[in-house]
Amino acid sequence: MIEHNTFIHKIHKNVVLAPFTTFKIGGKADYFVEVTTEDELVLAITQARKAQLPYFLLGLGANILIGDSGFRGLVIRNLAQKVFLDPETGLLTAESGAWVFPNLIEIAVSAGYGGLEHYAGIPSTVGGALWQNLHFLSPPPARSRTMFIEEVLHTARILTPTNETFTVDRDWFGFGYDQSRLHHSGDIVLSATFQLAKTNETQLRETIAANLQWRQERHPPLDEEPSAGSIFQKIDGIGAGRLIDQAGLKGYQIGKAEISSKHANFIVNRGGATAADVRTLITHVQQVVQQHSGHLLQPEIGFVGEF
Repeated sequence: MIEHNTFIHKIHKNVVLAPFTTFKIGGKADYFVEVTTEDELVLAITQARKAQLPYFLLGLGANILIGDSGFRGLVIRNLAQKVFLDPETGLLTAESGAWVFPNLIEIAVSAGYGGLEHYAGIPSTVGGALWQNLHFLSPPPARSRTMFIEEVLHTARILTPTNETFTVDRDWFGFGYDQSRLHHSGDIVLSATFQLAKTNETQLRETIAANLQWRQERHPPLDEEPSAGSIFQKIDGIGAGRLIDQAGLKGYQIGKAEISSKHANFIVNRGGATAADVRTLITHVQQVVQQHSGHLLQPEIGFVGEF
């Protein structure tokens, strides 16, 4: 068990995880702790490893489904959110628990620096952004390509599985679409530095407004219809939502989990949905879409804990 005297008093037992996720679903963690600095984050992880206690690092709780039986081990909620922007160089450094939107984006835009504005409205911490190589469409009107956060990443500080800290560059991550080496390496992002470019503030705010409007028109509102974001990956450039829509599944419901009538690649919690409801609905969608189109959809979200 964890023994560090300055840390153990912050740990809580049997904490319900649903309120800490965007899906508002999830059972109890055996142990739960909130960390507010990089040093606390390192301490929590190293102590869990020393005790051979399974742990899960929780940011904003998006893009995941936590099981109804919760998590057997320690859930570390990362609230390390220190941010510094060098106004001379445009280098913005942020701890891994800092929110990309609105925190980082507002700091950068207010100083007239661009590069992060594309990700306005996406619920993600810095650590989560590097985990999945956060992405969104390029600015209107063309919307000609996908923008990836790797494009502005300069360096990052990581904690290795052997509890060493290193500064690494962009290439170290092996980024792909919704991919980075973090998925399998066991490394943890402690902080990241982004190289931003001087840009007209009015232009930046126009891009933010356009992206927020785009998302509002197409995605279910997170505050009214809790979700984990996109459930399934694209297939050969075909949006999963289009395949689900073509299979006639918009509005289909199991328990309190429903395929959004606004965007078919979102499953929304209608109030009291369980992880079992969502898992059953995911399986049903996979079966129907495969029968209808021949494509087997693969989940994009992560499954955490016991189901």
